[in-house]
Amino acid sequence: MICRMGADEAAQSAWSRVDTSVPHSARVWNYWLGGKDNFPADRELGDRVFEVYPDIVHVARAQREFLVRAVTFLAGEVGIRQFLDIGTGLPTADNTHEVAQRIAPDSRIVYVDNDPLVLVHARALLTSAAGGATAYVDADVRDPDRILAEAAEVLDFSQPVALVMFGILGNVADTGEAQAIARRLLDGVGSGSYLTLNDGTHGEAVDKAIEITQADGHPYNLRTPDQVASFFDGLEVVEPGVVSTPLWRPAAGVDPQPLFIYGGVGRKA
Repeated sequence: MICRMGADEAAQSAWSRVDTSVPHSARVWNYWLGGKDNFPADRELGDRVFEVYPDIVHVARAQREFLVRAVTFLAGEVGIRQFLDIGTGLPTADNTHEVAQRIAPDSRIVYVDNDPLVLVHARALLTSAAGGATAYVDADVRDPDRILAEAAEVLDFSQPVALVMFGILGNVADTGEAQAIARRLLDGVGSGSYLTLNDGTHGEAVDKAIEITQADGHPYNLRTPDQVASFFDGLEVVEPGVVSTPLWRPAAGVDPQPLFIYGGVGRKA
């Protein structure tokens, strides 16, 4: 179902399924980003993770900064005007549509998530510059055919599209299944399309943090850098390749430090 501006009824229905008394992964991430869409239970879990893995705050912010740099590259240098952002999460500063439409107001963006909390906040995402479009698809990443079918109501897949998949494939336990999802999505978009993706990788402190979140009912599957790179198989990988995301085209004057999160940008021939 494509949701556009005025999705009050869907948002109200989704809100009825939201329990603020238990931590929620999207709200915990929002807390680490310095956002306001979180509750005491989220902050408590976020603080417990922070105790064993203080860099998690840097990881959350590095992912957002990587998104800004990647979308700026795609909308600016490459000229992409269509974005399919899967695993949207809660809106915060510099969402995909904001970055793309600052460069090209006619950009069209479809956000995809299956989380009722994200649907509650969909209206905050569903704003668009004049001449562009922004929409929301309520779907699971494990159903790429549905994602492509519903996004096609807004996006023209005969023209290049940027697939944005930040942190979402870590929710798919089996690496082979995650690779198949990425391939199916890439098969559904046209020549000249791009994939930009990142996911968490292993480290002693990261593994301890994952144990905490898994025990709290929020599983996330870390991968090796090579496994993250495998999502770009068959694509023309943009320099500097698949790297720790702070190292991907850092802003001038920034001295980036690597973190346990890898990603890149690749073009479909």
